[in-house]
Amino acid sequence: MKAQFETVTVVAPARLHMGFIDLSGGLGRHFGSIGLAVEEINTRLTLSAAETLTVVGPETERAGRCLGQLCARLGVSDRLRLALETVIPEHIGLGSGTQMSLAVGAALSRFYGLGLTVRDIALLSERGARSGIGIGIFEKGGLVVDGGRGPETKTPPLIAQMPIPDHWRFILVFDQRGQGLHGEQEISAFSRLPPFPQASAERLCYLLLMQGLPALAEQDLPRFGAVITELQRAVGEHFAPVQGGIFTSPDVAAAMTMLEKAGAVAIGQTSWGPTGFCAVESPRRAAELVQALESQFAQSPLSFLVASARNHPACLISDELA
Repeated sequence: MKAQFETVTVVAPARLHMGFIDLSGGLGRHFGSIGLAVEEINTRLTLSAAETLTVVGPETERAGRCLGQLCARLGVSDRLRLALETVIPEHIGLGSGTQMSLAVGAALSRFYGLGLTVRDIALLSERGARSGIGIGIFEKGGLVVDGGRGPETKTPPLIAQMPIPDHWRFILVFDQRGQGLHGEQEISAFSRLPPFPQASAERLCYLLLMQGLPALAEQDLPRFGAVITELQRAVGEHFAPVQGGIFTSPDVAAAMTMLEKAGAVAIGQTSWGPTGFCAVESPRRAAELVQALESQFAQSPLSFLVASARNHPACLISDELA
């Protein structure tokens, strides 16, 4: 199969995973989750032809393995050069693995003219086993809700997608020392958790559908944030036995307590952490709070980032063959 383009560049955004809705599937569908795309952190890569498979930039081993596997499954030549400009940090709750797989798959599909959908690529790369947030934000951006897994589900369906107001900001709190659970550790952790109470799942479904999403539609940050905080508390308490508390990192927990007392909302940990997040009403307020955090936690392993939501999907840029 011949190349259709000189180069293909893909920019895939990081995501905040704001929580699951039903971890036990007692209501007929398993998982279901909510999250949003982040503008300031992404994986950006460019694919072009080469004499042999060549990968340059950060995370070359992981990216090369992903590229080789997808080429084999698609039956296309791997005589390619994959140049990685930026890569979402691995295993800190930002969806790095899914975005890498989808970005490489999307680049291959465009490069060879395969016409694959994002869902096709997710299936080929075995993504979306639990959460569909990474797939949804690659497809659409903004805030997304997936419908979890039923008996015949291939990838969790996207059931809601909404833009985040441009002036809202999200403060991310990073612990430089560690990573969240992943791989076999994550699978083992899920197997050790007790059943998620059906009554809690029912309540979270109601809060999200009848309070959280309407509040977002009306740009009511305090009400939207209250729902996310409550969802995070319920899920965090459920995960506490396997991650050491509602937050994986005690230092992140301390920072999130300070932020909540200062008026931030949507207090939570993305995925298995250790990254924490919250929302505030403006860039100015976010800058003020980060300044206070940097002073308070100057001797800690924490770092901070002010992020905005990305209200559009992953970006694909193609250069025509000469």
